[in-house]
Amino acid sequence: MSLAYAYPSSRFEPAPVVDLNDKAARERLSKSALQGFFKLAQAWKLRDEDACILLGGVSSSAFYEWKKKPGRVLEVDRITRISYLLGIYKALHILYGDDLADQWVGMANRNVIFGGKTPLRYMQEGGLLAMQTVRALLDARRGGM
Repeated sequence: MSLAYAYPSSRFEPAPVVDLNDKAARERLSKSALQGFFKLAQAWKLRDEDACILLGGVSSSAFYEWKKKPGRVLEVDRITRISYLLGIYKALHILYGDDLADQWVGMANRNVIFGGKTPLRYMQEGGLLAMQTVRALLDARRGGM
């Protein structure tokens, strides 16, 4: 007798996990990740300094170079940060109208998670873990968790 759980058949299959340690995978994802990030930064009306912090402390010169030529291969950390931010962007647009969704990160938020800070400041100070927390909060609000 097997004690292993068996899940019922489903037409939905899990997406394969991308190995971000594989340079070829990062090469494939980097350009579109940067292009998505720059569109997000524009929608959220981020100052360049704020965008650099969200990317993990990128220098201004590197930031402007990436903006001009987004073909650079990103490190695992930067792709992960951008992935969280794009997920946050998507969740906000599912939850709220476009105007509120794009303003949300810069608005005062009374949720105890943010400790009186805006979500933007919270993510800048907390880095990847804070981005993960915001993503989980928004996914839970939309019933995704």
